[in-house]
Amino acid sequence: MSFEVVRDPLWNNIRLEPEALAVIDTPAFQRLRYVRQLGHAFLVYPGATHTRFEHALGTYHLAGRVTPDRDIRLAALLHDIGHYPFSHALEEAGLPRHEGLATRHLRTGPLAAALEGLGVSVERVLQLIQGSSTSPLAGVVAGSLDVDKLDYLSRDATMCGVPYGVIDVDRLLTSLTVTPQGVALHGKGLAALESLLFAKYQMYRNVYWHHAVRSATAMFKRLVRRAIAARRVSPDEIALGTDDGLSHELQLSDETGLARALRERRLAKRGLDIPATELPAETADWPSRDPDLLERVEERLARELGLGPDHLFLDFPSKPDMLEVAVPVVGRPGSATEHLGLPRVATELHRSAQRLRVFVLEPVEIPARAIVELVTWPRDEVEARLNADQGLLRVGA
Repeated sequence: MSFEVVRDPLWNNIRLEPEALAVIDTPAFQRLRYVRQLGHAFLVYPGATHTRFEHALGTYHLAGRVTPDRDIRLAALLHDIGHYPFSHALEEAGLPRHEGLATRHLRTGPLAAALEGLGVSVERVLQLIQGSSTSPLAGVVAGSLDVDKLDYLSRDATMCGVPYGVIDVDRLLTSLTVTPQGVALHGKGLAALESLLFAKYQMYRNVYWHHAVRSATAMFKRLVRRAIAARRVSPDEIALGTDDGLSHELQLSDETGLARALRERRLAKRGLDIPATELPAETADWPSRDPDLLERVEERLARELGLGPDHLFLDFPSKPDMLEVAVPVVGRPGSATEHLGLPRVATELHRSAQRLRVFVLEPVEIPARAIVELVTWPRDEVEARLNADQGLLRVGA
């Protein structure tokens, strides 16, 4: 049986079986060579130019350490096949989640033909990627302790050159077991799981939500939304694009100036930066959940502060399930997070990683109290004030 071995900076040697090679040698998979894993993080961490391609090889490798099941390994290899350019920014901008975009690649074109030639059930692979499979092994591909997380946290930390993503992957993999109910963890792996969760918290706090990364992400989201609204580019074209290809298209017809600013790393600066731990507990989630409303709010704030329409960006990212691990512990009642005592502290750790920021391209004084009050209003109240053309920055705030 023929196979190939590729050298990987993280896992050393990755053995690629014939079925993996058949998938890898398709245009859809080769596109992933040109889609960076961390979007604009390379503007902060110069080494963060690794791609979805090597990440996919890494998840395939780790899945093979858990199970010999061919479909599980191929689903791990293909889990990001529908991923957009520039990490998760475009999902934040309102485009459909990338897992759903895997369908077109797996059902049509050379990749679909390769899978058919291997006798692989496309529907089973899709269900595994999209988290709808009932297989006991499904959690290996899409779960709260899947091989995707084990690879990306380790790989991102290594390539960024930061010490935050140190995970005892060997201990975790040897502690995993598959029961009729699904993937479970032996108690001996709880300490390694704790290190993974803390690494995840640290990576969000210091890398994924770094202020310059979030500034670039906010600028990019606005740039793409403007281009889509003007019909200069379509969501379908974006979904099939690459980082450099999309950047080039956006620069050709950019009326905002944001494409060139990103290219030259002239990022919007922090006009306001407040830790979530200093905000009222009842902050709303619309800034991270409703990109249409967020853009309207940003435009109104810019107008009230005398800025250009594309010169202000409100950023308040949220991932409340950051530390949730719904994996049972073998021989013990309850989930792994309960055994670690995390339900009591998970909310506060999430708040500790969050920051409310306003980025601006021109110096201007941002009324902090007014912005804090704004993010405590429920979505309906914000929308009502916008529709009534009422100010968002209350007098005397």
